[in-house]
Amino acid sequence: MKWRQIRKRDADLERELSSDLELEEEEQREAGIPGEEVRRAALRAFGNPALVREQTRAVWSWNWLESLTRDLRFSLRTLRRTPSFTVIAISVMALGIGANVALFTVVRGVLLKPLPFQDPNHLVMVYEWGLHDNDAKAYNTVSGGMYAEWKKQNRSFSSLALARGSRVGLSGSGGQLPEKLSSAEFSWDLLRTLGVQPALGRDFAQADDSPAANATVLLSWGLWKRRFSGDPAILNKTIYLDAQPYTVIGIMPASFDFPDPSTQLWTSVYHDRPEEQMTSFSKHMVGVVGRLKPGVSADQGAADLSLISRRIHDAHLNDPFVFRNASSRPLLDHIVGDIKKPLYVLLEATCCLLLIACLNLANLLVARAAARRKELAIRTALGGGWLRLIRERLIECMVLSTVGGALGLLLAFAALRWLTLIRHDMSRVESIHIDGVVAAFTVGVIVLCALFSGLIAAFSTTDKRILSALHEASRSVSGGRARATLRKTLLTLEVGLTVILLIGAGLLLKSYEHLRSADMGCITRDVLTMHLGLPDARYPTPAQRANFFDTLLERVRALPGVDAAGFVTAAPGQGYWGDWGFTIVEHPHLPQGNGQSAINLWADPKYFAAMGIPILRGSSFNAGKRLDAAKEVIISQSFANQYFPGEDPIAKHLNVKLEHRTAEIAGIVGDTRYVIGEKPLPTMYFPLDAGVETVGTLVIRSRHGVEQYALPVERIVSEMDHDLPVSDVLTMDQLLGKHTYDQSFNATLLTAFATLSLLMASVGLFGVMSYIATQRTNEMGIRIALGAKREDVMRKILLDGMRPAIFGLALGLAASMEAGALLRDLLYEIKPLDPAVFAAVAATLIAVAAFACIVPAWRTSHLDPMQALRTE
Repeated sequence: MKWRQIRKRDADLERELSSDLELEEEEQREAGIPGEEVRRAALRAFGNPALVREQTRAVWSWNWLESLTRDLRFSLRTLRRTPSFTVIAISVMALGIGANVALFTVVRGVLLKPLPFQDPNHLVMVYEWGLHDNDAKAYNTVSGGMYAEWKKQNRSFSSLALARGSRVGLSGSGGQLPEKLSSAEFSWDLLRTLGVQPALGRDFAQADDSPAANATVLLSWGLWKRRFSGDPAILNKTIYLDAQPYTVIGIMPASFDFPDPSTQLWTSVYHDRPEEQMTSFSKHMVGVVGRLKPGVSADQGAADLSLISRRIHDAHLNDPFVFRNASSRPLLDHIVGDIKKPLYVLLEATCCLLLIACLNLANLLVARAAARRKELAIRTALGGGWLRLIRERLIECMVLSTVGGALGLLLAFAALRWLTLIRHDMSRVESIHIDGVVAAFTVGVIVLCALFSGLIAAFSTTDKRILSALHEASRSVSGGRARATLRKTLLTLEVGLTVILLIGAGLLLKSYEHLRSADMGCITRDVLTMHLGLPDARYPTPAQRANFFDTLLERVRALPGVDAAGFVTAAPGQGYWGDWGFTIVEHPHLPQGNGQSAINLWADPKYFAAMGIPILRGSSFNAGKRLDAAKEVIISQSFANQYFPGEDPIAKHLNVKLEHRTAEIAGIVGDTRYVIGEKPLPTMYFPLDAGVETVGTLVIRSRHGVEQYALPVERIVSEMDHDLPVSDVLTMDQLLGKHTYDQSFNATLLTAFATLSLLMASVGLFGVMSYIATQRTNEMGIRIALGAKREDVMRKILLDGMRPAIFGLALGLAASMEAGALLRDLLYEIKPLDPAVFAAVAATLIAVAAFACIVPAWRTSHLDPMQALRTE
């Protein structure tokens, strides 16, 4: 149909042209032109019919598309003739675009995508706010008693529910070994608050969430598939958690991993927790999720809860651990936690890398345009317009960017597969994947890169003085001073951005080095750790617990080659275990509303020797006292400094309010760090022999390959209790590495980006220097022929090339002083203006720049003068 319309339109055009020509002939005939001359006179008056026909068809047809196609074919032929240039340009763009797309995908998946819950913008995490009004830590967990009051009295939330992370031992069955699992305890209405339903089975009912109810459990999709082969018949069957029977009532969707990706199953909190914990206002141990009512902001909701907290606080003035404020933040911010800033820093780093790639491509295009200057001049002289030249450069750049972007997308896909494999512990990692939005972002980046690089290169070739190139006899000036300046300017910017990335990477690397070398206050080499916990149902009495730990430690210490072994609830580097409030019996009563607290741990008498923690004063626990030993306590050095300044704490007494326990201080030990990167906190050690605690970490020290003791010790545990799982078997070095993995990962990625940028800048510098040296071949040949020393020639070329590197270095150092402030929160024991890092980066860049410049400088200084003159 369309083709017939085109043919009809052409036929009409032909008829109209013939008619006009006949009219013109008639006019010529009437004007007295002889018959044989009429046709020629009419054609002279009418014009060229073929030209009129072409011009008319140009208006009708897709002539612009044909022209575009011609330009595209021309660009492809041009790029094919210069394969080395094409490969370098595409590789540079692939790296820049690929890194940018990969980080954008991660940031979008983790930080920008809404949570997979119903109306997630109304979900907030609610916290109690510190001991004092000016406490900077506004995100404390909530006490069970305060949660209950908030739930009853608030007017801002349509729902408030609580969650608490935990760990349970899943008993072995059907030939499967027992294992320790990350779990969470929910109030019955948490899933309703989030707006999530189980994929199979049912949610918790209110009747399930009480001490008198039968124990019920929800399984994660992954655990159901892995442990129970995805069998739907598991519903309503019984599994054993910490030796207690639980009925499986549902399977959660694969995408559900609240409160963190490691959670494998969920139980009801009011069934599992003692009533005393869930009604106390002092024991802060649960997280609270709230759904705001329509029209209520998060700040209004927090203010409403703060009013309730103040009433509770005023009613319990004798308890200094009843907080008087509430705070909140979006649930998404709570879930992603501290990863937000590092991701944005890495995204900014990839943007720098992409800009460097664009500058490098523009530099390459400018250099090539200079080399083609005479060709372009001839085309301009023959009528080629500057718009046509700009369009050619843009199309050429679009081709390079598109191919580079396609390869970059493949690189990004591979990088994301790698990232999700090694960082499966990262929050919301399941949301990271390439989709239509990422594809659209990639297209946008490709177009922006092509416009940025192409316009710089295009305008460098549209100089009206280009016609002068036709008259230039010397190749030495073929590039022009303006183009050399443009290339040096681009290179200066490139070097400046590289310096920023190098300094950022240097700061993070040095910070990570400080973090890993931080004094933990104990031995970290040749130490093996493993976690285990005794189920309350199987070990209900303190004597049973104490006997188990005694027997276990005795058998472990008897293994050949074991130098020492001990047990503690949380080893250094394993995180913040929890604190207790206390008073000092010998000190005056604190003013009402004030309190003091310290980390509480349980340890056996030989734990300090096993970990090399020095006993500074007094003694360790008396192993002979066994259960009576609960009346002893050992404090850390920072505890003594903070609460007993200028006095001897030995033989003084601590009254622990929550435990209703009074203990005498038996000794003072050295400080240890329980969170790497944070200063040691005041710590109280109570004796494991009291049989109070049921979970903790076994530490084993040996100089004969401590890893070899993992299986023998697990065998001992299995012989003592075949249903008791052992988990987290790690050496201390591995443990510290695990808890500094985020810092290591960030530093590694930023270093990779900085190395790539340094490589690009080096290539750019080498290209510029080679180009400048080639331009000056004739000049240098004449200089050498006239007696100039080769050393002087080499120095001149070298200094000419080093100038943009030095300017770029100065620019980058100045910019890094501002950019370094962005990293301040990510650094440990290092300042953003660390002089050693700045000096190292400056020295590295100068060395790399000198290496990139010295080759073309040496080549130019060893020119044969006659050969150089013949190149003219």
